Amino acid sequence: MTFADRSWWIIGASEGLGRALAQALDAEGARLILSARSVDRLNTLAESLHAAEVLPVDLRDPRSIETAAKAAAEVDGIIYCAGAYDPMSAQNWDIETSVQMTEVNFTAALRVLGGVVPGFAARNHGHVVLIGSLAGYVGLPGAIGYGSSKAALMHLGECLQADLKGTGVTVQVINPGFIRTRLTEKNDFAMPMILDADDAAARCVAAMRSGHLMSSFPAPFSWLFRLAALLPRRVARRLFREGEKP
Repeated sequence: MTFADRSWWIIGASEGLGRALAQALDAEGARLILSARSVDRLNTLAESLHAAEVLPVDLRDPRSIETAAKAAAEVDGIIYCAGAYDPMSAQNWDIETSVQMTEVNFTAALRVLGGVVPGFAARNHGHVVLIGSLAGYVGLPGAIGYGSSKAALMHLGECLQADLKGTGVTVQVINPGFIRTRLTEKNDFAMPMILDADDAAARCVAAMRSGHLMSSFPAPFSWLFRLAALLPRRVARRLFREGEKP
């Protein structure tokens, strides 16, 4: 596929993978709408790109999402890259933090996509990309809130694809492992095969070009998670040591 002269709305563009994706798509000639809460960070990014506009959105505010979705309704594609993460175990459950993770990682995606996807379907044209996580494949220690919300987002992508298969709307779910960002800085455990954001963004662009519904990286680390999802739970648990999760 080509990105040149196509318009893409990136939600979660101010930091990490979202920011790197904006830079990667800009290099491909795409026109961009950049969304996040941090207006200053978005403005700085937009000034460094060729054709980008800023559309602030607060993913915990339904009215803010509705306004942004209306403003971006005519785009060719949307990338939902917003992510909230705090390490959390069942023994140290913070209710509000777990709910906030779910709001950003999944519930807000329902609101965003609900404002855009029906228009894609009516026009028989559009591209939806959801950034999931390897952590969404299988239950992991210390992943309360994060793992379950990413699993829900990944499942949502499969539902969308089932509804929209055979139309002019493409749906893709991309599941990275560890990426070196302000979120993974919170981890105090080993993070195998961790990627820089630019490397992860390049892999996402390659996945988008592939057209596959589900893409996961990096290999072979991603194979471990996909295999674990197929194994009996007692066997899968042995594959992951305490505290190791993307």
